[in-house]
Amino acid sequence: MERKVMLGHKIRRLRRDVDLTQAQMAERMGISPSYFNLIENNQRPVTVNLLLKLGQAFDLDLQSFADTDEARLVTQLTEVFGDPVFRAGEINRHELREMAAVAPTLAQAVLDLYDAYQEAHDAARGLAERVADRDKLQVMHAKAFPLEEVRDFFHSNENHFPELETAAERLWQSAGLEAGELWRGLVEHLQCVHHVKVKRLPAEVMVGAIRRFDRHANRLMLSEVLSASGRLFHLAVTICLTEQGAILDRLVDGAGLAGEARELARTGLASYYAGAVLMPYERFVQAARGLRFDIELLQHRFDASFEQVCHRLTTLQRPSARGVPFFMIRVDKAGNVSKRFSATPLQFARFGGACPRWNVYDAFRAPGVLHPQLAAMPDGTPYFFIARTVTKPGGGWRNPPQQFALALGCEASHAASLIYADGLDVKNTDAAVPIGVNCRLCERLECSQRAYPPLNHRLIVDETVRGVSAFQFTPASRG
Repeated sequence: MERKVMLGHKIRRLRRDVDLTQAQMAERMGISPSYFNLIENNQRPVTVNLLLKLGQAFDLDLQSFADTDEARLVTQLTEVFGDPVFRAGEINRHELREMAAVAPTLAQAVLDLYDAYQEAHDAARGLAERVADRDKLQVMHAKAFPLEEVRDFFHSNENHFPELETAAERLWQSAGLEAGELWRGLVEHLQCVHHVKVKRLPAEVMVGAIRRFDRHANRLMLSEVLSASGRLFHLAVTICLTEQGAILDRLVDGAGLAGEARELARTGLASYYAGAVLMPYERFVQAARGLRFDIELLQHRFDASFEQVCHRLTTLQRPSARGVPFFMIRVDKAGNVSKRFSATPLQFARFGGACPRWNVYDAFRAPGVLHPQLAAMPDGTPYFFIARTVTKPGGGWRNPPQQFALALGCEASHAASLIYADGLDVKNTDAAVPIGVNCRLCERLECSQRAYPPLNHRLIVDETVRGVSAFQFTPASRG
């Protein structure tokens, strides 16, 4: 039997993007205008055959088109409506799924409104604390939401920016760059084209900075603490900021970003460009496939760090030459998420920590050792992860190296492409470690590592009973 899905809202958005009438769109799909109208209004499903016609007619990636953003929206809406401020009217998950499917723009507006509410709430709380005790709190609580805006921006673009990929390829041609000679080529390009001199300076001269660009003296200063791959990366970032400002502005303007979010996005896009320069798309994707995504060998081949390679692997979404759709997350010892990039439907919590059962936290127990893991999300989707610690160079005794744990993962259906899955039965979902987005959103009530009660469950306190979990709950209401 053909798989049937309701994609009316996505088809309507596509039709508007390509500026066609319903009749013109129906003709391209080979169906009647009246039937197309029913599809667009979610009164008829989209069959596999129609989906294939859409893909051929409009050059779509069918998987990303069919795998809508509903999962992300439902997860975030569940988190938002679990706030005590909404407890008076119980909104079940069925209603949230319907909202995400039928009115995704409205759902996003609700999330934006909640962001604004949280920001105002935090600012008011910070102000109250400051007034109450001026000695303990001298500054207002720092805003965190611009960072979330930027993370959403990268996620909505599947962490792939064709304009920057093309610009990086042009640099290789115009600067005559050669593999293995990037340092010389990038330094000569900066000096010959922009009259910028590159200097490596002692850590005490840099005063805590690892890169500093003096526009008046036209001099780029790099700290001696940077690794070879770090120096290459910052050369490329500087070239991007010098040459590709128009592209950066166009991308952030298109996303409607402003203020701190705008500057954070420009910095993130410059880093993306740098990765594309160090690891040119076509050569990198071919090497990754040929080496079965062996990260260490890719490091050697492209003179890059473990983290740079992992980040680059999440960007390989060119329609004509796709890599495995990876996600990457980086955490510190306290569990704070400092980086996350995704080309998969896997969701990350916006307002809390990650699941303690992820192997990314186990990496700290054995630094430098790579840890594979087969895991399953609450919806049953299996994922394959690898995790390892990475160390950022320090600046002497008083500025010790920073240690992070980094996890790279993909859906288990892609695991056979990875050398790290050899010998593992990734089809044995019974052996998968049950994980969740975070404790607040996870429905696994018997989890022994639960740190917080889940949202939408009423807490039961019974002093005569102690289960595997420290919490007991009533079943949640479901639609």
